[in-house]
Amino acid sequence: MKLLIDSADIAAIKHAYGLYPVDGVTTNPTILRKAGRPPYEVLKEIRAFIGRDEFHVQAVSQNAEGMVQEAKRITAELGEDTFVKIPAVPQGLKAISILSGQGVSVTATAIYTPMQAFLAAKAGAKYCAPYVNRIDNLGGDGVQAARDIHDIFLKNALSCQVLAASFKNSRQVLELCRYGLGAATAAPDIIEGLIKNPAVDGAVRAFTADFEALAGPGMDMEKI
Repeated sequence: MKLLIDSADIAAIKHAYGLYPVDGVTTNPTILRKAGRPPYEVLKEIRAFIGRDEFHVQAVSQNAEGMVQEAKRITAELGEDTFVKIPAVPQGLKAISILSGQGVSVTATAIYTPMQAFLAAKAGAKYCAPYVNRIDNLGGDGVQAARDIHDIFLKNALSCQVLAASFKNSRQVLELCRYGLGAATAAPDIIEGLIKNPAVDGAVRAFTADFEALAGPGMDMEKI
């Protein structure tokens, strides 16, 4: 399962890239608003840093024609391999069909039901992004919805993968990793939570203390 960073905070992205084996970055209009800078200024900075890793950027028009025109601008500014996020609504499905026919890589987003994902995949989307925690908040089971979508794609021989999004905790990510989904995108704090463990930290401190008791303060295997 690929792991992407759901953020437009360049400092947080650089921090995550410096520590974790991540595969790219996803953004959306809400995340860009938090950045508080001109959208393409932020997006170009991210693209320059991550190189050709996966990059997902969302169109915001309400009609298919507008979405298609935005996709052209997005890929012209950020590279043809940029994934354009299109909401899985009726006008979005039309846009996905047009864009996939033109060779544009599309990520269908704002997915709350398996049937949205099925239709988006049929229209040509390469990824479908179910909102795991938002589905939970509506009384559903977000993790199970993502699993169901994954199974639907396999059983119907659809060349689309799940890009699970909207996580509340690292446990949700673990459940989908165990199931073998295509990808998950999570905020930097959720990614940090994948490995944060006081017991591990305590064990590492104890090993260091024991070695320094043997070899002297500040000593390690290179210095002795």
